[in-house]
Amino acid sequence: MYIENVLKVKNDWWRYIIGCFVIFIATQIGSIPLILAIFSKVGVEGASKIDQTSMMTILGDSNLTFFYVLLTFVFGFLGLLLVVKYIHNQTFLSLTTSRKKVDFSKIATSFIVACFIILTTTIISYLMSPDDYIYNFELKPFLILCLISFLLVPIQTSWEEYMFRGYLMQGIGGIVKNKWIPLLITSLSFGFLHYWNPEVMKLGSILLIHYVSTGLFLGIITLMDKGMELAIGFHAGNNILISLLVTADWTVFQTNSILKSIGEPEAISMLIPLFIIYPMVLLYFSKKYNWINWKENLTGKIN
Repeated sequence: MYIENVLKVKNDWWRYIIGCFVIFIATQIGSIPLILAIFSKVGVEGASKIDQTSMMTILGDSNLTFFYVLLTFVFGFLGLLLVVKYIHNQTFLSLTTSRKKVDFSKIATSFIVACFIILTTTIISYLMSPDDYIYNFELKPFLILCLISFLLVPIQTSWEEYMFRGYLMQGIGGIVKNKWIPLLITSLSFGFLHYWNPEVMKLGSILLIHYVSTGLFLGIITLMDKGMELAIGFHAGNNILISLLVTADWTVFQTNSILKSIGEPEAISMLIPLFIIYPMVLLYFSKKYNWINWKENLTGKIN
């Protein structure tokens, strides 16, 4: 079983307090290049007035801004690796899966599923409201964006998965000795981590339902599949394709994507598909990988 992997390592509650602090410091170190770049443009006083959506305008290059933002997660991921190894004496494999080795075929399958969903929904949205989009494609910036996206976005998404569906889910599960509490806590914390995203500022707090339900979906497939492979692939496919296909002035990813949305977004239109798409993906994965014992896997006790 996946969460039970934590019972084989140093899992004292205080280790997770220290670990989270170390990881937080690592992400702050990773943000230094972005901070210095902004300071060089507007100074200390001007930097204090900047929000996330205005960074690209200040730095003058969306690819450069995107790189700096993702660099934060590179340092955060390195911090997580150090914490797992030296504070918990845990292997990266046992943090990833209950299997004897990482199943890369599951990562690839889930990646493709996520890409298919984003591509399909984007095409449908474009065909239904073509006036809400403008053609934003420029070859050279787009090729640079592809390089950044395929190299660094998987690190960003993997950091979030290893942090929430891995480190915290296993850690909380080892403390409370059940599965539903870590599933609930990590889903809520994952959702509220995105509270300061520009999308939430634009559409309101109701959009947190999107992030919490996404965290719940990723947590469910992790527990049911007894490993993070599906969650890692799905999250990476989702974010990479979004960064390449569509951007908007109010989104967290300000990129040289193919399309730019100029329409006025509605939160409800972004929430409804979740209650259709996620259940369909769960059904597909459950059939493909023969998932059984849902109640035990999602709410059972940890012995």
